[in-house]
Amino acid sequence: MELRQLRYVLAVAETRNFTRAAEQCYVVQSALSHQIKTLEDELGVRLFARTSRRVELTAAGEAFLPSARASLEAAERAAADATATIGELRGPVTLGIIPSVTALDIPRALRTFHQAHPAVRVSLRSAASDELISGVAAGAVDIAVLGLPETVTPSGVQSVELARERHVAVVSTEHRLAGRRRLRLADLAEETFVDFTAGSPGRAQSDLAFEAAGIPRDVTFEAMSVDLILDLVEQNLAVALLPPAILRPGARLAAIAVTGGPTRSEHLAWSEFNPTPAATALLAVLRASQV
Repeated sequence: MELRQLRYVLAVAETRNFTRAAEQCYVVQSALSHQIKTLEDELGVRLFARTSRRVELTAAGEAFLPSARASLEAAERAAADATATIGELRGPVTLGIIPSVTALDIPRALRTFHQAHPAVRVSLRSAASDELISGVAAGAVDIAVLGLPETVTPSGVQSVELARERHVAVVSTEHRLAGRRRLRLADLAEETFVDFTAGSPGRAQSDLAFEAAGIPRDVTFEAMSVDLILDLVEQNLAVALLPPAILRPGARLAAIAVTGGPTRSEHLAWSEFNPTPAATALLAVLRASQV
């Protein structure tokens, strides 16, 4: 049972609406619903009776609510007591992020953090996962969001897996495959690809998937900018394999499921060697903002 799950339950109980509760908690509705369902499964009871139009607390939910509220209040008091011993948080904190974060809503998390700790200066550093891991291990980066092949775990740092998602094939709406609902890797064997630079963790999962299938791949375009990759795909110059959440609303792009396609894991990484209070506070906010 996690504090964010308790927050989500209280928000739904207050608003009687999953959409409004998600907005109140600054998360997408699917993430909020998933976390509440996970909690219900763990408890073995339903906390809410819900249809497409109504949401009400069950008897179990009514019984759960007072202790859940008390637990959250106690956690908030504990956090306040701890920070009171060091006064207002100040100083710099460096957050490293890959170009394609989907498991965390970074801007909203930073808004929450800045509202609580306005005197902290946050430096954002965009880089590949291997550079960020080295930066965290060396103390140059306080916290990092990483993207790695599903079989790889960050080494030399503390970490927690945030999400695991299968890539989709991203093509222009003008592409000959745009109308397909599902593809095999073999269907993409003759395509021209755009991908992250060779040897980078952002590209490794795709390279490994094609190698495992024994299928060659032509990566004609390389870039470290997700926006540039999507621009090239939209111009029908190439296809890409990317997490589905990266696609831009309104773009002339189609996302197609790929059987046997690459899977990426996102991780939150940090060092336990003498972290600053600001870094510890930001880490707590990021972990609570997982979507």
